[in-house]
Amino acid sequence: MQFPLELSRQQLLQLQGWSMSGRTSISKVRPGAVPALFCIALLFAVCLSAGRVGAVERSLRGELKRVLILHSFGRDFRPWSEYARDIKAKLERESPWPLDIQEHALLTARFNSPGPEAPFVEYLQSLYEGAKPDIVLSIGAPAARFAQKYRGRLFPDAPLILSAVEHRLINRADLGDNDVVVAVRNDFMAAFGNILQILPDTKSVAVVIGASPLEKFWVEEVKRELQPLGERIELVWYSDLSFEEILKRAARLPPHTALFWGLMSVDAAGVVHESDIALRSLYAAANVPIFSYQEPFFGDGPVGGPMLMIEETSSRTVSAAIGILGGTKPASISYDPIGFAAPRYDWRQLQRWGISESRLPRGSEIVFREQSIWERYRWQMLLIASVILVQSGLISGMLHERRRRQMAEVESLQRLAELAHANRYSAVGELTTSIAHELNQPLGSILTNAETAEVMLKAASPDMNEIRQILADIRRDDQRASEVIRRLRSILKKTPFEVRDIELNDMVQEAIGLVRAVADGRRIKLIYTPVLADLRARGDPIQLQQVVLNLIINAMDAIFDADPGERQVSVSTQRVGNEAEVQVSDTGPGIAASDLANVFNPFFTTKPQGMGMGLAIVKTIVEAHHGTISAVNQAAGGALFTIRLPIVR
Repeated sequence: MQFPLELSRQQLLQLQGWSMSGRTSISKVRPGAVPALFCIALLFAVCLSAGRVGAVERSLRGELKRVLILHSFGRDFRPWSEYARDIKAKLERESPWPLDIQEHALLTARFNSPGPEAPFVEYLQSLYEGAKPDIVLSIGAPAARFAQKYRGRLFPDAPLILSAVEHRLINRADLGDNDVVVAVRNDFMAAFGNILQILPDTKSVAVVIGASPLEKFWVEEVKRELQPLGERIELVWYSDLSFEEILKRAARLPPHTALFWGLMSVDAAGVVHESDIALRSLYAAANVPIFSYQEPFFGDGPVGGPMLMIEETSSRTVSAAIGILGGTKPASISYDPIGFAAPRYDWRQLQRWGISESRLPRGSEIVFREQSIWERYRWQMLLIASVILVQSGLISGMLHERRRRQMAEVESLQRLAELAHANRYSAVGELTTSIAHELNQPLGSILTNAETAEVMLKAASPDMNEIRQILADIRRDDQRASEVIRRLRSILKKTPFEVRDIELNDMVQEAIGLVRAVADGRRIKLIYTPVLADLRARGDPIQLQQVVLNLIINAMDAIFDADPGERQVSVSTQRVGNEAEVQVSDTGPGIAASDLANVFNPFFTTKPQGMGMGLAIVKTIVEAHHGTISAVNQAAGGALFTIRLPIVR
């Protein structure tokens, strides 16, 4: 393909930076700049031609269609920019042909005193002189007015679609068979009726509309249309204020006031504003709710209500454009003006201003609703609930098991107490001789002293001092007998497991006192070596005393066959770290090595008449007190039993 080396007038105008406000004549280009300009122009022509080649290569599915879009205020100026964006997206998606979409903005509509349009008309005329558009789309009223006014000079044969324009702003006298109108209808009574329905206490509405020619037209239209509400609410007009002053007033509006947002392209001070930025500034400053009828502004602050929707307008526009590009006559396409759609409301604004949903019109749509915690984290909460249920079941099972274990422990302690009680009866049976001796001796002394006192009292002058000594002896022997009986009763008493502080030295001393007479009768030397310090532990004193008694009785039984001079049982106490230690040793033959591991097992015994329960009960009692017991053979002969119990700090 050959690329053109000559520059058209259109390309030169583009290179010279043509603008709507003026132009630079080609004759004013400096001579020295011509070669550079020529090179740039050549490069531009090559790129332009390459673009066209690419467009042709992309047009294998059909002939390239040229679409010209005219914007009213700017490509990014709301609300019309949102209509244009949606129309473009739908065209590119639905068109069966490749499209070359060109866009231009009629910026003069944004000024209070618009400048001349002739330079912009010349610019467009030169730009499309050799490549006429297949269809022209105008977005908004200013673009529609411009297209109708200059179409004869610019593109007389191109079909024209006037889109997103209010029906009152269409010059119907200039419409022809090559024109299609996709108009909208603003119903201000419906918009303000919505305010009064959801905020029935409203007393005044401040109307925010700019000061451009188009906005001034709408100020008068709104005033005319809302005349029936003159006795119901007060209308406050901000069209003659700067936007800075509007923000100040909006920040201190009285209660029962609302703001109505129309359009703000230029304020009374002549300052140009981007409508969406201006609306966000107003929303940040206002102390009352804001309402609007344009969907492009919805979501940036307005509460909502009936409004013009982009979807229907853009769908009609695209349908008409594709039909016309496909050969449909524009005169055969006719649409009624598009009115307000069903009301839509911003949930966030309803919450902010305390507007009840019960006041909304029937059929209203609420958007931007924040999901509840349950809706947002439904599956996570279901999972957590399942885990909690499982954990609850496990905890319940564990508590039940713990209760059963506690009941079993209580029952076990009861059985232990009963078994220990039976074992104490057995031990007391072996101590009968010792107990009888302990009782006979004080009782015999009491009898002798009583008889002596009787004899002395029969004398003419009894020695009263002697009689007092005799009575003191009787009292001492009585207390001794009472102590023996007390010890016996404490041993035989059937009581539940009782935990309290115990002084181990005293407890061992008392146990030795019970068996000393037996040891003397058997000619056994019973030695007790206590530690010279308090040994305090927690436990049941009766059961721990039974442990010591059993070990001493077993030790005396173990040395029964030893020579009289070698019969010795030693009992000692000491402190080892944080534990109290009680040791009972004898000088007997010891325990067979094969029996050491079994001596604490139930029903294991080396005695011919034994039942094998004594040491088993001893071990159970010690372990119930969180202690340990062990048995070893001494190097010098005999067995050594060691009890260790935790010391109370």
